Amino acid sequence: MTGGAGFIGANFVRYWSETHPDDHVVVYDLLTYAGNRANLAGLEDAVGFVRGDICDQATVEHTMRDEAIDVVVNFAAESHNSLAVLDPALFFRTNVLGTQAMLEAARQAGVARFHHISTCEVYGDLDLDTDESFSEESPYRPRTPYNASKAGADHAVRAYHETYQLPVTVTNCCNNYGPYQFPEKVIPLFTTFALDDVALPMYASTKNRREWLHVIDHCRAIEAVLERGRIGETYNVGSGVERSIEEIADGVLDALGKPSDLKTIVPDRPGHDRRYLLDSSKIRNELGWKPQVPFEEGLADTVRWYQANRDWWEPLRDRAPVVETAWEDSPGPT
Repeated sequence: MTGGAGFIGANFVRYWSETHPDDHVVVYDLLTYAGNRANLAGLEDAVGFVRGDICDQATVEHTMRDEAIDVVVNFAAESHNSLAVLDPALFFRTNVLGTQAMLEAARQAGVARFHHISTCEVYGDLDLDTDESFSEESPYRPRTPYNASKAGADHAVRAYHETYQLPVTVTNCCNNYGPYQFPEKVIPLFTTFALDDVALPMYASTKNRREWLHVIDHCRAIEAVLERGRIGETYNVGSGVERSIEEIADGVLDALGKPSDLKTIVPDRPGHDRRYLLDSSKIRNELGWKPQVPFEEGLADTVRWYQANRDWWEPLRDRAPVVETAWEDSPGPT
């Protein structure tokens, strides 16, 4: 499991270790700013760990052979849209070239399944007043460097299946939330700010909406694809639950009993997408998956987790690599 010390990866490692205790699980992670060994606390005896870069094909292949890996789940990615505005090269290196190195290593090592974790954002965005949603047949229209780097990775995965018959599957998921999410992302950012009575920074386009899924429901979806999904297929993973950034801010403040005026407006980042919504009927109808965590309940539980785990998130705040208004003042790396 690449990127297994990150947010979704660590939750999946925990989920898989609990539900498949006889499996041999190995986490491969470079431990960049968002990778955190503390996310795997308590699993040291049950889960192997290799610190490595997914762009290092030789080390990846050696790990696959040495550990007798038969299934790869590729979570590893740079994923913060705001950082991608400032440092796009980092995202194309990790997300495109790193995925290609992983695919080649998997091909050489003869793995039985390569499952790639992708995002709804590869499809572009939707009008706020439309009834449309993205299906697995929707064209790719990425609008930001992060979106484009994930789209490139998806194309590489499909190319390795078509050209080399590598047994692959892909899931494109909507926005996740839950425990262990790095505090640069909106729900933990709002929660940790509100806990310290710091104003919540909302983008100026406060009506822009995202589709939200609890991370454990995402883990269950990946499990369904690994166990019952068809080789070479892509599955959209969505909840159908949409919330605006202002609704998210109000939900966090309500959960903590904080005043509604603890909000502030910041400029939109360049290429800020308006709305994403996935048609997830394929995975529901073919594989019998559906989300089990109601959004309001999951959000309240997540807020309580951050409230109870200050010792986990407080040291991470200074590791955040970007301030949300940084693109106004700097062109970023060249």
